[in-house]
Amino acid sequence: MNTVLHKADTRGHANHGWLRSRHTFSFANYHHPERMNFGALRVLNDDIVSESQGFGTHPHKDMEIVSIPLEGDLKHKDNMGNETIIKAGDIQVMSAGTGVMHSEYNNNPDQPVKFLQIWVFPNKQNVEPRYDQMTLNSADRRNKLQQVLSPNTDDAGVWVHQNAWFHMTRLDKDKTLTYQLKNPKNNGVYVFVLKGDVSINEQKLNERDGLGIWDIATLDFKADSDTELLLMEVPMQLNK
Repeated sequence: MNTVLHKADTRGHANHGWLRSRHTFSFANYHHPERMNFGALRVLNDDIVSESQGFGTHPHKDMEIVSIPLEGDLKHKDNMGNETIIKAGDIQVMSAGTGVMHSEYNNNPDQPVKFLQIWVFPNKQNVEPRYDQMTLNSADRRNKLQQVLSPNTDDAGVWVHQNAWFHMTRLDKDKTLTYQLKNPKNNGVYVFVLKGDVSINEQKLNERDGLGIWDIATLDFKADSDTELLLMEVPMQLNK
């Protein structure tokens, strides 16, 4: 078993006034040579966007971009003709492929929007760009794992061009569960603590900590308080 621990207060930080962001991995003006990625997981940004503010139209190419709103409403618009609102409880995916232009704005005039912006390297280049979103049933993650993303179009959650699986869970204090990797030979798991405190294979984590684990087949979780987690299983070598 190999691990990498990223405590919440060691993440990169950007404050643009309208945007406050914490970067687990190198991003924009934050550069850390030992935090470029975790396998195919390239970006994990913890963003807070002020009322009625947002990201103007900008391009992406050859990246799987996942957004998970945590609080508030985020307005998305792109050059594929999509204009949508995603809310807490939703998940959004965009395969940038040959290239897309999009914007993201806080749709609320009276409260900030908080969301996770996640980039995953694809296993196929120059695919046709696409957009999808869905509303998740949060009851399906109470003391169990809810799959929210996979490589398969007919599986639970949204899908991406990569052998990656994301799960979410909300554990009551003292509850336990085990995660079985889908592809333990090639993949690792990056766990991000959304709320609370948890022990993973006896490693204690707190809110907004991240832990990457690879060369292992299962992970054991014990909730040290009521806790919410995001698990991201990704290939450790690109194009796997």
